[in-house]
This record gives sequence, C-alpha cells and structure tokens, in this order.
Amino acid sequence: MANDQTPKVTGIGGIFFFSDDPEKIKEWYGKNLGLEVNEWGSNFEFRNANRPEEINYLQWSPFEKGSDYFAPSRKEFMINYRVQNIEGLVEQLKENGVTILDEIEAFEYGKFVHIMDAEGNKIELWEPVDSVFTEMGLKSTK
Repeated sequence: MANDQTPKVTGIGGIFFFSDDPEKIKEWYGKNLGLEVNEWGSNFEFRNANRPEEINYLQWSPFEKGSDYFAPSRKEFMINYRVQNIEGLVEQLKENGVTILDEIEAFEYGKFVHIMDAEGNKIELWEPVDSVFTEMGLKSTK
C-alpha cells in the first residue's frame, strides 16, 4: 500500500564497513567492479516497489578502521535500514526494551536514529528523503 505508515523497516539503506584505507578500497571497487564512487562511497540507485516512479538509494561506505561511528558495537560493519514512520518505530522499540542510543536527528535527506540489536550490533535506522539525492545529481551505481 502506497500510503501505509506502519512503523517498520522497508529495505536496506546502507552498508558500512571498516577499511584499512577507505580511499584505496573505493578506488579498487570503482576500477574493478564499476562502482560510481564519491567522497562517501557509492550510492546504489533502485526503484521503490510501491511507487515505481520514485528513485531510492542505498549507501555503500568504507570507514577508516577504528572509527567510533559504529560504537558501542565492536563489529567491523554496520547496516542502515530504510524505515517508515521512524517516530512510531522508536516508540515500539522502547516498549520492547530495545536499546536506543540517541535521539532522532533530522537532516534534509531524512531522519536517523541508532539502536542496538540483541547481539550487540549497532543499527542505523533512516527514514529517507530520496529526492534530495536525486536533486544533487550525483552519479550512482545502477
């Protein structure tokens, strides 16, 4: 349903991982696997299944090994999930006893909050505003 606002995950929004040399690994992926890379990594473009006219994005980003962005998780990766109704979802998570690491933060490209899963993995939840990326005109991996 196009107007469904059930608080839930709707897809993968990003894959973030540690790298010994983020610039070098971005260059390698660009050269060898054809990723369109930018300063943050690569944006993968896809169509929204419920609104096929809408372009959506998944962010692929290498982070400098040792970055505290994934903390308090001790894993070498973090997954960003695309969500709808982030406020409602955070309320549900709180009711379920899930650890919420910060407050919802809003940017022109969406709202974010970080949580911990049952195995200590930090998760980034993102309610996106994909049109901002489309308007930026960045090259994307397709």
